[in-house]
Amino acid sequence: MARLLILIALGAVVWWLWRRFLRPRRPSAAPPPPTPEAMVRCAHCGIHIPRKEALAQGTHWYCCREHLPQDADSEPRD
Repeated sequence: MARLLILIALGAVVWWLWRRFLRPRRPSAAPPPPTPEAMVRCAHCGIHIPRKEALAQGTHWYCCREHLPQDADSEPRD
């Protein structure tokens, strides 16, 4: 009777190891979420864009080069 219990336990261990090594690996960790970027508002059209993509002139920010000369003489929109 003891031999039967040992064989069953050994079979269970072998089965558990077999399944563990055949199972597909899971990724260790999910990639971190992207960090939020500082946003600025275009002084001409009012669109919000990331600061690293914006163009600065004085204290005003612009979304593209076309808006720089267009807004040079006018007041910024609020």
